[in-house]
Amino acid sequence: MAKYLISFPSGAMQVTPEELEQASIDSHEVVRAAKAAGVWVFGGGIDEDVPPVRVHADGSITEDTYEQTRRLEGGYTVIDVPTRAEAEDWARKIAVACRCPQELRVFMHDPES
Repeated sequence: MAKYLISFPSGAMQVTPEELEQASIDSHEVVRAAKAAGVWVFGGGIDEDVPPVRVHADGSITEDTYEQTRRLEGGYTVIDVPTRAEAEDWARKIAVACRCPQELRVFMHDPES
């Protein structure tokens, strides 16, 4: 089994308010299906109203980010499936429900996690 990240930036979802309501219903159906299939690990959207902070190795906290993640936003799903093909199928289901393309990435294997 491998864990996969399925994600999209918030600007990718170009829907009307009416479409957003149905997309929410459809996406929650996919969440329930993934949970029923036993592949769901976690999902959610970044709260863009709460600014990020960076916690340093010395324990200090600063109100900034890494340059590469300055625009981290949108929706994220983590699933645990045996094959990339199965991960692609779940990404496809989420893309249909959310009405926008999804990015798919695999987490490196870590025997401790």
